Amino acid sequence: MRLVILDNYDLASEWAAKYICNRIIQFRPGQDRYFTLGLPTGSTPLGCYKKLIEYHKNGDLSFKYVKTFNMDEYVGLPRNHPESYHSYMWNNFFKHIDIDPNNAHILDGNATDLQAECDAFEKKIKEAGGIDLFVGGIGPDGHIAFNEPGSSLVSRTRLKTLAMDTILANAKYFDGDLSKVPTMALTVGVGTVMDAREVMILITGAHKAFALYKAIEEGVNHMWTVSAFQQHPRTIFVCDEDATLELRVKTVKYFKEPLCIGGFPGVSDGKESAYNVGDPGSIPGSGRSSGERKTKQSER
Repeated sequence: MRLVILDNYDLASEWAAKYICNRIIQFRPGQDRYFTLGLPTGSTPLGCYKKLIEYHKNGDLSFKYVKTFNMDEYVGLPRNHPESYHSYMWNNFFKHIDIDPNNAHILDGNATDLQAECDAFEKKIKEAGGIDLFVGGIGPDGHIAFNEPGSSLVSRTRLKTLAMDTILANAKYFDGDLSKVPTMALTVGVGTVMDAREVMILITGAHKAFALYKAIEEGVNHMWTVSAFQQHPRTIFVCDEDATLELRVKTVKYFKEPLCIGGFPGVSDGKESAYNVGDPGSIPGSGRSSGERKTKQSER
């Protein structure tokens, strides 16, 4: 597990975007070799999406050979509703890049048979070869996608009833009117995300600080579903300073100061440098470096 701490939301968004960009470029996708990316919605990833759009428009990144799978969608909300996740993704990301619409997969919350829709989504992920990098965000109660507290940590894509905390948090997108907020959603399961080869979770803001504490400093607990990713072999938590407010001082210091053993910076049992080979710093071919604090790259 890795924890990357940046000074603020903008830097955290830029770091995440550069990480995604570099992963796609290094993969060298092509007509017979697609990079498969899992994507979230909500306010947290907006800064990351804006940066990815910028890299695309600058000619540094193409999504022509990228397939995407979104985490969730409301049930019963028309696809063209401004708050549907179809609308969110197209307005905030897809229409600004060169992705083939047929390669952008979002659950249909208006399907006649919702369970069949969920089963078909899992099948499409499998047929795509699995997810190379699943990007996610969390709620203040530690849920990832719509895997609310108490969800099974081996769950698959399914229909979920939303917790009242989630409904209250999402009311701001529906003019503050709780009666307008959908109460059910289709969501990938915790197990679905755990199957990805790599997971990156974005956590920003003081209101997510307790959830980050539960995610990394306490044990795995189905009441805090994000904690399951302690057990994933390649999880990166990307956060800003505000999100670390509930962490122990020594935890923050530990992840901010890469350990050096035997001449290999950042390599230890359970700890890795925030800047391993292939991580952000610059986008290959762009000649532009990041504005974040530099550390030596480690070798693996």
